[in-house]
Amino acid sequence: MKKTILLFSLFSSILAGANAQTPVGPVPSKAQLAWHNMEYYMFIHFGVNTFTDKEWGHGDEDPAVFNPSQLDARQWARTAKAAGMKGIIITAKHHDGFCLWPSAYSTHTVRESKWKNGKGDVLAELSAACKEYGLKFGVYLSPWDRNHPDYGTDKYNQTFVNQLTEVHTKYGDVFEQWFDGANGEGPNGKKQVYDWPLFNGTVYKHHPDAIIFSDAGPGCRWIGNERGFAGETNWSTLNRSEFAPGSGGIEKVLNEGQENGTDWVPGEADVSIRPGWFYSPATDDKVKSLNELLDIYYGSVGRNANLLLNIPVDRRGLIHKNDSLRLMELRKELDATFKRNLAKGTGVLTDGNTNTFWTAPTAQDAAFELTFPKAVTFNRFQVQEAIAYGQRVRAFKVEAWQNGAYKEIASQTTIGYKRILRLPLTTATKLRITILDAKAPALISEVALFRAPEVLASPVFSRNKQGDVIITAASADPALHYTLNGSEPTIKSPRYTGPIPFAAGGTVKAKAFVDNGKRSAATVTAEYDIAPTKWRVTYADTAAPRRQPELAIDGDPKTAWSTPGGDNGYPHEIKVDLGEVLHLKGFTYLPVGGEQPNGVIAEYMFETSLDGKTWGDYLLKGAFDNILNSPVQQRVLFDRTVKARYIRFVALRGANPRQHWASVAELGIITK
Repeated sequence: MKKTILLFSLFSSILAGANAQTPVGPVPSKAQLAWHNMEYYMFIHFGVNTFTDKEWGHGDEDPAVFNPSQLDARQWARTAKAAGMKGIIITAKHHDGFCLWPSAYSTHTVRESKWKNGKGDVLAELSAACKEYGLKFGVYLSPWDRNHPDYGTDKYNQTFVNQLTEVHTKYGDVFEQWFDGANGEGPNGKKQVYDWPLFNGTVYKHHPDAIIFSDAGPGCRWIGNERGFAGETNWSTLNRSEFAPGSGGIEKVLNEGQENGTDWVPGEADVSIRPGWFYSPATDDKVKSLNELLDIYYGSVGRNANLLLNIPVDRRGLIHKNDSLRLMELRKELDATFKRNLAKGTGVLTDGNTNTFWTAPTAQDAAFELTFPKAVTFNRFQVQEAIAYGQRVRAFKVEAWQNGAYKEIASQTTIGYKRILRLPLTTATKLRITILDAKAPALISEVALFRAPEVLASPVFSRNKQGDVIITAASADPALHYTLNGSEPTIKSPRYTGPIPFAAGGTVKAKAFVDNGKRSAATVTAEYDIAPTKWRVTYADTAAPRRQPELAIDGDPKTAWSTPGGDNGYPHEIKVDLGEVLHLKGFTYLPVGGEQPNGVIAEYMFETSLDGKTWGDYLLKGAFDNILNSPVQQRVLFDRTVKARYIRFVALRGANPRQHWASVAELGIITK
């Protein structure tokens, strides 16, 4: 089919005809359109877990542990506003059942805590702060309650509805109600059969325009991972009847949506700025780098999803300075990138008005051009569909006019509300965008070009089995300077020239400098324990040489040991000789994560021995909560220091019931 090219120099205002404006498939509600426009907002995980250093509390915590010394919800709101966020969603009640408001339907609340002598109400303070700073207020309420005696009985669903009613009637407007599908046992050992129609109906009764989040929407859906990345193909439509909160094996579908879905259920990408969701002092130096956050932004907002970035409030009741500084770095970078649309003024597609749009004359091979008065140099391309009429585009490409001809510089699949492509620095006098395939003639509302400043990449640490620390950086020719005593690196600190012997462990800090120290990246910190230099595996479940159990202790997180699967499955175990008697304070387990977590261990047993024959000098059983969705390093602290030369790690149950094998990327110990 011959391509149709529309030149904006000739047609400055091209609007859709009546037929093209007929909706195609499901379309967003007015509330969903407003939600799409928010793009980026804050998640806050806060509760008793903040003070117990757990990700999932057990519900048996003494409420007295919740006692923030300087809680300031206005500081949270100020930070979110300064970061460019449009709202805040807080964990009003997590799985432990602890309520951040004095619920009349629970005895596990702020009323029973020491904070403000039991007179405090976190939700009241945050909703007021959001209103003051012009932010939208949202709530997370877990239906799973590991504390409430009603959980697991017919009575509980009404108890939960009563709590929902409290939250939705006492604290003003709620823009989003966040439900996850966690459904474990309660204090009576039973699981609850959730009444989702009742829960959703309660929310809508009080806030008809609230966006309800869950695996099945109906307002928006989980993006299928907790890394913050939508699929490169991402439809905002879903067959809701096929899904329910907490269903397993649906991650890929949720990540990409369904092209012919019957309902408008757009994706929301949730991710934490730290390895865990709740605050832990151990992660103060593990805040995601600017480059990581930029990758997440372009992988969420840039792929037709909203970004919900978690900032865990610390034990003072404040956002930690490390998190705040990184948020401000991100805001500065995004402002510098998107402050000026280099294509502005070339036609209706660049008028800044998403209510005007270009209509493709056909569903395939329809193209339009942007012609510039003089050459423009850019490295970001942004395009938006008029989603009020449905999501249509299946594939498109971008070509730049260079040296008298068009050259393809990018091709992608879906667009949706917004698509942002990161490109090499490109200079052109004309740009051609071709809709290669669509469900119906495409309606394109906005196109923009931007030039993002070069970001100096932060240093990246690794350490080998011998304990040598290697520092790298992706930026061109940076000067890497480091310290080993916890002090801040400067241009006068030792310059990295090769591996640093560091078998005994400790704190390494590094910084990348360019232009003779005039510009630098953020400081990166790594905490290392004793290196596995002397370690050896004395036993491991294995059936083939390729399984190489020594990969579990080689110091390289990119390699891993995995056990045979077979029909027998769990348990699996590995025993390690540490080579010397050490004083252990805990252990670490790094699962095999990435796009497809593999052999992730959910329940474990850890034992120690002095002679490698008699075990149980110290024995600990436990579970890694939420590890399948968040496959990050797990740190388990003992209740006392233990002398040991041998350790035994037993995988009792896997996180994925369809995988009968266990894997370990790295097994470590904590002595410091």
